[in-house]
Amino acid sequence: MITEETLVLARRLWDYHHMNHTLAKCDCILALGSHDLRVAHRAAELYVEGWAPLVIMSGGLGNFTQGMWTETEADQFAVIAMRKGVPADAVLIENRSTNTGENILFTARLLKEKGLDPNNFIVVQKPYMERRSYATFKKHWPNKNVLVTSPQLGFDEYATDEIPLERVINIMIGDLQRIKYYPARGFQVYQEIPAEIWDAYERLVALGFDKHLMKD
Repeated sequence: MITEETLVLARRLWDYHHMNHTLAKCDCILALGSHDLRVAHRAAELYVEGWAPLVIMSGGLGNFTQGMWTETEADQFAVIAMRKGVPADAVLIENRSTNTGENILFTARLLKEKGLDPNNFIVVQKPYMERRSYATFKKHWPNKNVLVTSPQLGFDEYATDEIPLERVINIMIGDLQRIKYYPARGFQVYQEIPAEIWDAYERLVALGFDKHLMKD
């Protein structure tokens, strides 16, 4: 049950997960695949606005989408981008990755195969995955520069019938747990978690929002 207390705590996590980066022109836009097609729309908008000359769509079928879709995240993202005006020759597709780390690693491999070596990236991801995407990118690609952005939606307008608020809160909690523990496993760079944010996490877990927690 989502109470007013739940909403107050969830908004704290939502705000923390945002990096609040100011965009600058970059070499390439990297959209990390997910169940939220609005990420593709945001990536296409950035291309059309002239922020970068190349768009990479990365994502196979991950934890959420493998039971929802038969077409990969990246392929669906690419179709959306081209419908919104991104030329086909400005789109690269990496459609084998199944998690954020693979998004970065497989994209690096694809670029090498294409003889491309961009230095400055705009990474596009869901709003509540900005920080974890940044931390993962910098772990696997520390010599590259990265700015992170997401669909420009506030907490109160983000949820949909397909992505209900309860799921969003559960994922935010799971992602915060990963931000805390993944650096020790070599998956991400360290990100400070203020005490009030971790307190909100613990209170939400106690309220039953534990569906996306790590299993070990």
